[in-house]
Amino acid sequence: MPVRPFLFRLFAAVALSAPTACATTAASQTEVGRLEAEVRTLRAAQASLIERLERLENRDAVARARNAAAPSSAAAKPSATASTKPEAAPPEAGEPLGLAPAELTVVRLKPKKEPAPRINTAVAVVEPDSDQMEMFISPVEGSSGTGSVTPARVEVPEKDPDILDAEYERAVAMLRTGNVEGGVETLTRFAAENPRHPRADNALYFSGLGQMGLKDTVGAAKTFEKLIKNYPAGDAVQDGMLRLAECRVRLNQAVDARALYTRVVTQFPGTAAATQAEQRLAALSP
Repeated sequence: MPVRPFLFRLFAAVALSAPTACATTAASQTEVGRLEAEVRTLRAAQASLIERLERLENRDAVARARNAAAPSSAAAKPSATASTKPEAAPPEAGEPLGLAPAELTVVRLKPKKEPAPRINTAVAVVEPDSDQMEMFISPVEGSSGTGSVTPARVEVPEKDPDILDAEYERAVAMLRTGNVEGGVETLTRFAAENPRHPRADNALYFSGLGQMGLKDTVGAAKTFEKLIKNYPAGDAVQDGMLRLAECRVRLNQAVDARALYTRVVTQFPGTAAATQAEQRLAALSP
């Protein structure tokens, strides 16, 4: 066999095997790195398990020591009664709380079957003697001493609000349909009997208007005065003051009328009533 062709083939085989060797080395290094990472992860997990095992062993040792000390402490105090509660040991770190101690015993109480004692309800009626009656009817200190007893105040039950509203509407309808006298009478009675009703001030206002329609200017003025005095925060007080000033004008009381108009302007600025009061003030000016 010639030597030169053999050498050529040998060198070609070496040149072809060189890249394969390089690839194999790189793959091996990658595999080694992955295995080293897995080893580190396993070591960390093993260390965590060892630490957890040590904690469990310490907790088990503490529990056994506590169970061993409990009988000895009970024997050292034979005079302790069963009702005395054992002192609970402080919980260890990591020990679950809320567990019932093993020394406690559940006792179920059963109701007694004996019937309840009977109460004697047969009580004889005895008339009070004169001294006791004198004590009850004698006048208290600071009274007039006449011995008269002030009768208790009887509260009249309130009417149904729907009935009261219907009564008010019926009285206003009387004014609108021409029965002015009946409307005035009904509205006046409504306001007197139901002073806390939400429409009591309106009842006085319409009653005053009816009196003005009947030419009863003095009575109308009194009604409007009552409205302003009893319901200063009512929704009818502004119109009531204007109507009262109008009654003062009809009664030739211009000074009082001017004072009422000025009061409306200063007390209710920016309202329609204040605008009317300013116009009427200008008309009253000499």
